[in-house]
Amino acid sequence: MKSSDATRSQVLDGIRPTTAPSNWRDRLRLFGYAGCPRTDIRERLVPPFPKPGTRVWELMGLSPTPAYRVAKAMGWLGPVLVAVLAGAIRFWRLGHPRNIVFDETYYAKDAWSLLRLGYEGTWPDRKIADPQILAHPQVIPLSDTGAFVAHPPTGKWVIALGEWMLGLNPFGWRFMTAALGTLSVLMLCRIGRRLFRSTVLGCMAGALMAVDGLHFVMSRAALLDLVVMFFVLAAFGCLLIDRDSARARLAAALPVGEGGHARPDQDTGDHAGTGVRPWRLTAGLFLGLAASTKWNGLYVLAFFMVLTVLWDVGARRVAGARHPYRTVLRRDLGWSVLSVVPVAVVTYLATWTGWFLSDNGYGRHWADGRGGTWSWIPAPLRSLWHYEYGVYQFNVGLHTWHRYESNPWSWLVLGRPVAFSYQSPKPGQDGCHAASGCSQEILALGTPLLWWSACCALVYLLYRWALRRDWRAGAILCAAGAGYLPWFLYQDRTIFSFYAVVFVPYLCLAVAMMLGALLGPPGATEKRRIRGAVAASALVLLIAWNFIYFLPIYTGQTIPYPSWHARMWLDTWV
Repeated sequence: MKSSDATRSQVLDGIRPTTAPSNWRDRLRLFGYAGCPRTDIRERLVPPFPKPGTRVWELMGLSPTPAYRVAKAMGWLGPVLVAVLAGAIRFWRLGHPRNIVFDETYYAKDAWSLLRLGYEGTWPDRKIADPQILAHPQVIPLSDTGAFVAHPPTGKWVIALGEWMLGLNPFGWRFMTAALGTLSVLMLCRIGRRLFRSTVLGCMAGALMAVDGLHFVMSRAALLDLVVMFFVLAAFGCLLIDRDSARARLAAALPVGEGGHARPDQDTGDHAGTGVRPWRLTAGLFLGLAASTKWNGLYVLAFFMVLTVLWDVGARRVAGARHPYRTVLRRDLGWSVLSVVPVAVVTYLATWTGWFLSDNGYGRHWADGRGGTWSWIPAPLRSLWHYEYGVYQFNVGLHTWHRYESNPWSWLVLGRPVAFSYQSPKPGQDGCHAASGCSQEILALGTPLLWWSACCALVYLLYRWALRRDWRAGAILCAAGAGYLPWFLYQDRTIFSFYAVVFVPYLCLAVAMMLGALLGPPGATEKRRIRGAVAASALVLLIAWNFIYFLPIYTGQTIPYPSWHARMWLDTWV
C-alpha cells in the first residue's frame, strides 16, 4: 500500500496518521478532495450520451440484453409516447365549440383566401361573414379585392393546409395548429434530451409542455402565435445539433497524446475549420418562416445569431485558441451570418409568392411606373416594402383599448389571461343542469403551478449561467428572452399575454433543468436520489393535476357557475 493511501485509510478509521502526507495532493485528500481524474478534452467539447440504464427494465423481469435494447429505444420511444399523449388531448373534440373563436375571425378567413386567391381578399363584416361560414348550407362571401392585413402570410398558409384537407370549418382551420402543437412536444423531448444528455429530463420537459394550459389552448385555435413557437423551437433544435456537429469536428482535429487523450492545441483552436454546417442553414430557413408568420420572429433571429456566435467562441476556447473572440471574428462570424440571415431573407420573400404573382393583392402595383432614388430595385419588391412599411406603422401605432390587453411584466405570473370565448347557458341549455346557471369559457391561461414554478426555475438558471458558467442555462435563458424581452419595447401598444406561447418551451426546459438538480448529481447517494425523485415527482404530479383541474375552462365545457368561479384564482382572470 502506498503511504498516501495508508494515511487516508488511517484518517477514515479515526487513527492519527503516523506519517506526514508526502505532497499537497495528499494533504487535500485528507480533507476529502480527491482531485479530478484526467479527462479527454474531446468529452468537454462534445459530452457523450450516457449509457442507457437498464435497472428499471431488469426489475420488470427483462434479461440484461433485452433490457439494454429497450432502454436504448427509449431515446425515441419515450418522446413519441409523450407526443401521442399530447396529441390525444389536443385533437379531442377539436371542432368544439363550433363557432369562430377570438381572432380566428381574421386568420381562418385569410387562410381560405390565400388558398383560393394566393393573397388575402376582402370579406364582409364579421357579423355578416361568420354566421354565413358556419351556416348550412355554407356561404363563403369572399371578394377578390385585396385587403390590408397586419401579418405576413406563412402562418395563414399553415392554417390553409388544414382547410385544404378538411374544409372551411372549425376542425379544418384548427387542424394544423393542433398538429404543430403535438409535433412541438415531440421536438422538445428530443431537444431536452440533447441539451441535458438525459432522456428522462427531455421527456419531462415535453410532458410539462403537454400539460401547459396556454400551449394547449393555442394548439386548439387558428391563431398565428403557436406557429411562430413551432418554427422558433425547430430553429433552436437545429442550432443545438449544429453546435454538437461543429464541436465534434474541432474535437476530431485535436492532437492525441499519450494514453489516447486529446489535449487543447492552440494551432487547432485558431485555425481548424468546422466544415459545411447544414443545420445552421436549416435554422435560417425556420427563422425565416417564423418571421414571415409574425414579425417578432425577427428578434429571435437576432438573439439566436448572438447565441450561436458565443457557442463558437466557447468551442474555440476549449479547443485551445489563444484569442477565441478574434478567431471567431476571423473564421466563423462571416459564415455564421451568411448561413442564417440570407436564408431567412430569401425564405421570407418566398412566402409572398402568391402576392407577387397576383394582380389584385393589396398594394401589389404601388411601385409600377414610379421613379426616384430606388427605381433600380424591381417594382414588386418596392411595392412589398411600401406595403410592409404601412403594416409596421399600423402595428406600432395600435393603442386601441382592449378588455384583455396586458403588460409584459404580468405575463410570467399569469396576471391577465385572455378569454377567447365565454358563454352563460341558462338551466336546461347546452347541458346546463345547475339552478344557479353555468359557464362555458376558453381561457388562454398557462397551467398556474407550472408557470409559477418556472419563475423559480428562471432564477435558478440565472445562478447557473452567471456564477457556474453553465451553457445550457444560458441557451434556455437566451431563447426565453428572445420570445419575451422584445415586448417590453411596446408596453404602450395593445398586446396580449397569449403572445407568451412563443417562449413556453423554454420555461418547460427551465423547470426540467431545475428538477434535474433536485434529483441530484450523478455521484449522489441512493438516499439523496430517492429524496430528490420523490420531490420532483410530487411537483410534476401537482402540475398535471393543476392542468386537469383547469381543463374545463381550457376546452369550453359547460360547468356550474360556482365551479367556474372557483377556478378564477385571481380577480384579474375574470
